[in-house]
Amino acid sequence: MHDDPPAKAGAWAPADAGAWAWSALLGGTTAGVAVLDTDLRYVYVNPALAAMNGVAAEAHIGRTISEIAPDVDVGVGTLREVLADGRTREIVATGQTRADSPHRMRVWRGTYHRLEGPQGEVRGLGAVVFEVSKEYEARAELERTRERLQLLDTAAVRIGRTLEVDRTCQELCDLLVEVIADVATVEVLAMHGTEGRRPPAGGMLRMRRAAMAAVPRLRESVQQFGVPGEHVDYQPGSAIPRCLETGRPMTYNVPGDAELRRSAPNPDRVAAFRAAGIHSALVVPLAARGEQLGTVTLIRAGSSPVFGEEDVAVAVALADRAAISMDNARRYSREHGIAVELQRALLATPGAPNARIDVATRYLPAGATDLVGGDWFDTMALPSGATLLAMGDVMGHGVEAAVEMSHYRSMLRVVAGHADPPDRILRRMDTLLAAAGIERPATCLLALADPLRGGIWFANAGHLPPAIITPDGRVRLLDVPPGPPLGAELRGRYEAVYVRWRAGDTLLLYTDGLIERRTEDIDVSLARLAGLELPHAAGPLEPLLARIVQRLAPAVAEDDVALLAARARPLSGGRL
Repeated sequence: MHDDPPAKAGAWAPADAGAWAWSALLGGTTAGVAVLDTDLRYVYVNPALAAMNGVAAEAHIGRTISEIAPDVDVGVGTLREVLADGRTREIVATGQTRADSPHRMRVWRGTYHRLEGPQGEVRGLGAVVFEVSKEYEARAELERTRERLQLLDTAAVRIGRTLEVDRTCQELCDLLVEVIADVATVEVLAMHGTEGRRPPAGGMLRMRRAAMAAVPRLRESVQQFGVPGEHVDYQPGSAIPRCLETGRPMTYNVPGDAELRRSAPNPDRVAAFRAAGIHSALVVPLAARGEQLGTVTLIRAGSSPVFGEEDVAVAVALADRAAISMDNARRYSREHGIAVELQRALLATPGAPNARIDVATRYLPAGATDLVGGDWFDTMALPSGATLLAMGDVMGHGVEAAVEMSHYRSMLRVVAGHADPPDRILRRMDTLLAAAGIERPATCLLALADPLRGGIWFANAGHLPPAIITPDGRVRLLDVPPGPPLGAELRGRYEAVYVRWRAGDTLLLYTDGLIERRTEDIDVSLARLAGLELPHAAGPLEPLLARIVQRLAPAVAEDDVALLAARARPLSGGRL
């Protein structure tokens, strides 16, 4: 028999291997491990669980979970069920312990097993607990992000459906009241100074209330604080001026009377706020493309909770979305106003015709949401006694089209002063436009009307044909071959066409908005014009144009409509 060799230094014998391994494992794991007796009192706690609870391990012994962590809901009833039936269960517990933690709400996931002795007797419970607060917060943040994205998708559909600033503001308020506010208002900075009103008192900020929405129980009571369209003056240092100054959201959760007096538009409103049950407010700036537009104010009252960080994030996201739509609408309104005024100024001052010709004109802008187009007309009395009548349509809409329209009219007046026939006028204009590098082509129809000789010379640059309305109300389209549009850099020729101008005949020039429809061929549209029967066609020109518009123009114009009617005044005996 040989003796076993001695153990090497640092080795452990089989007899104590299990105890040593368990001690190392329980002491080094990040999982909290505990043993509880049948009364659910701690018998053993490893260092990780002691650190989770913020209580030394030895201080746990003999005490219950509720005594060590009173603010944690473990579910003692479920633990007793494990003792009773021996079925392992997982429990998710939430709350706070005595240990410091960066998490507002801590979350643990624990697995609980029944422990039995050698004879099967119940000895207690074994618990393995992991803290999953970080994972739960990440999951909650993902859920909040998903909900916020869904809300933004809803906002994209419901906010900014029109190019009207106030309508966009109302859409924002309506959505906010649905999701996070009891009352929502939008105040905007004035676009045009004080708009004729007496300026506010020194230091006060005047804002226009563009929109307001409220839950049913508050709709009547909040009317006293101002309705859409009214102007509200805000004292220095109050919530809205501070929000505009800082560019950051301002939250006022259950302010005291002193703070409420400072943040309110004026101190006199405090009592009314209290009477309405208003307890919290959130003011968010509305800004787009580096420019302040106004603010949106959210109110909570009664039993509604105060505003939290998530509420602020949602309000800011919706406000940013709405601000872009508001800025788009404001820019459109500005551009539309400039274009309208420019076009009105240009069309309001056509040249005077020859004294032997009566002329009437009419212009109808497109629908309210469309920009002004480039339709134009002009009349010029020439030294020969004839009158040059012009009708044109510049490609596109907006300020650029209106500006180009003025270029075409100005160039026509310069070129027509040389007393050339209309086909030569078009050729010279096209040459000059090509040299000038004009960006927008235009159609143009010229009519050189000579009442003394009883005839009209036409030339056409891509425009719709002119029409003659006879005294008995029949409409006849004239065959004037169209050449290429002006400024299109297309090679082509302009042809002069002569037509007799009989006594009582009315010449009609028009743009495509009068007859064209997107769903039909142009020949069908022209046939509709040629098929008109107009009573009292020999009467005054203004009513005649009104009847033509009533019969032909759509109820909501898809494009601008311009018309020009001309009729020679008869001499004695009915001769021209």
